[in-house]
Amino acid sequence: MNRRTIDIGGEQVQIPDVSPKFIFRVVLGIVVILILFSSFYTVGTDQVGVLQRFGAYHRTTEPGLHFKLPWGIEAVTKVKVQRVFKEEFGFRTVSAGVRTEYSSRDYTSESLMLTGDLNSALVEWIVQYRIKDPVNYLFRVRHVEGTIRDVSESVMRQVAGDHSVDEVIILRRKEIAQKAQELAQALLDEYETGIDIVTVNLQDVNPPVPVQPAFNEVNEARQEKERIINEAWKAYNTAIPKARGQAEQVVLQAEGYATNRINRARGDADRFLSLWQEYRKAKDVTKRRLYLETMLEILPKIKTKVIVDDELGSFLPLLHLEGKGVGR
Repeated sequence: MNRRTIDIGGEQVQIPDVSPKFIFRVVLGIVVILILFSSFYTVGTDQVGVLQRFGAYHRTTEPGLHFKLPWGIEAVTKVKVQRVFKEEFGFRTVSAGVRTEYSSRDYTSESLMLTGDLNSALVEWIVQYRIKDPVNYLFRVRHVEGTIRDVSESVMRQVAGDHSVDEVIILRRKEIAQKAQELAQALLDEYETGIDIVTVNLQDVNPPVPVQPAFNEVNEARQEKERIINEAWKAYNTAIPKARGQAEQVVLQAEGYATNRINRARGDADRFLSLWQEYRKAKDVTKRRLYLETMLEILPKIKTKVIVDDELGSFLPLLHLEGKGVGR
């Protein structure tokens, strides 16, 4: 390679004599390298590539290595379609971890809402979403995140205005979050934002600070009321089954007694009818047998017995017949 000498600060320095052909090759190599670097791109596993040709949408590419036309002819935008994004309302998370830190700024303008019974509540909530249509996400709406925040805040105020303060703070938080998610999704689909809301969670709902002591007293009174009602139900569930059991026992005893008396009466009636039939057939014999059976039942119960014969002329002056013997 030829060299030439030049004067730099009084010193003679030899430099290579570069030919135009060499310069052309270097420039060509740089151009080729730039073309290669601008023609190939990689899409991550949680992404899709949205390719534009001269600014207009051309195609969508899946994860992997792909080729595109260089020099700005085709440009690619990578959209994370698998990632779940989050928007916070009424508070901001500074750093998440074991002990999450929140911003000390006041976001009451987002969280202060009027409920259906004309009370106020501070509603803090989270909207989690993902991108389901990257083309709509990039080209249909200019500021998607701002649209999500505006829609979410609007529908949450609407739903809170349809419920009482007790329902918003305590009783129906899950239903309110579900309703807000449905309304927000419907609006975002109507705007063609390409957003799919994963969930809406009410993070914290409280009354305004000036009325929190009174609200806490109301909650304590409500809890005391519930406790008394539960104790009353406990006493009720203890006493009523016992009383019902005793009543059923008395009823069963009465039914048993009635059944016994009826059976005995029927037996006595059947016995009487049998005796009456026998009496009709042989009156004298039956009469004598009844008399003897009656005497056999009565005489053993009598301590002193006096038996008088029809032929007896007179009584003895003093007659002692004791015990169960028979004297004559």
